[in-house]
Amino acid sequence: MQSAFSLMVFGWSQILIDLQPLTVMITGKGELHGFSHTYIGASIIAVIAALSGKSLGEFGLKLIRESKYLPISWSVAFVSAFIGTYSHVMIDSIMHIDVAPLAPLSQSSWLYGLISIDALHIICVVSAVVGAAAFYLLERLRSRR
Repeated sequence: MQSAFSLMVFGWSQILIDLQPLTVMITGKGELHGFSHTYIGASIIAVIAALSGKSLGEFGLKLIRESKYLPISWSVAFVSAFIGTYSHVMIDSIMHIDVAPLAPLSQSSWLYGLISIDALHIICVVSAVVGAAAFYLLERLRSRR
């Protein structure tokens, strides 16, 4: 699916969005899930992730000799980064009471507890298994051509 999604940029966006909570955990100062876990903050982080992640992702793919996934187009970099940051905010909004995804417009944690954390984990694991199976099947089909 290299023409539609980059796992490298998606992963990079996950790292960038959690730098703010990591800093709070290390220093003990600030809000754990602050501005970075709002959709405005996630949008800014997505742009940064796309702009930096395209080159970093391509470098990483060259390093591990996976050139068949190159190049990462700019549109794929941006789509992957926005999917990464927005899904991160949504999932954390369900799990953590201190996430206000619509701040500063609303301080409500309206998604908190929408489903249980156990159910959320099951959905994430099932999604990963389905995604891995789809990737494997697509790779097999591609290698047969």
